[in-house]
Amino acid sequence: MSEEVELYLDDAKERMEESLKRLERELVKIRAGKANASMLQGVMVDYYGSMTPLSQVANVSTPDPRTIAVQPWEKSMIGPIEKAILISNLGFNPDNNGEVIRINIPALTEERRKELVKQAKSVCEGARVSVRNTRRDTNDSLKKLIKEGLSEDEEKDAEGDVQKLTDSYGKKIDELFASKESDIMTI
Repeated sequence: MSEEVELYLDDAKERMEESLKRLERELVKIRAGKANASMLQGVMVDYYGSMTPLSQVANVSTPDPRTIAVQPWEKSMIGPIEKAILISNLGFNPDNNGEVIRINIPALTEERRKELVKQAKSVCEGARVSVRNTRRDTNDSLKKLIKEGLSEDEEKDAEGDVQKLTDSYGKKIDELFASKESDIMTI
């Protein structure tokens, strides 16, 4: 296999891997029924005038499956953290006792679970499209190599390799979806 073909295949694999990583990050944001510290990942707190990620001003933990506890490293940060959680549009209602902010995660209704599964399916479909676009771009590039002297047999073999990559990443996407779906539907 020529060096150029190898480069295209490596690039395709890298792009498909990035699509998978992006999918994993998106799926973490979709809330399942139990509390998870990553639910507050995008919350930014006004820390003495600069917007700072919550994880840099407080310890975020899950003492039980229905509660997220946020313990600020400075007591004076309780108010700004509570405000940041409220305005983050996550639908959480923080409650503080002067030292720790607790967020109770309500159980999901059946209807809400189905909505979340649809949302997860949509995010997974986006990743599939991204993987297929990578396959198309790579195959187009391989076809151009024929004009530069690559044999048609080598090009067909390389396209086969690209298809194997596509199938492999498609399967990984399906596995991630199945895992997230069972996570969401488990009460």
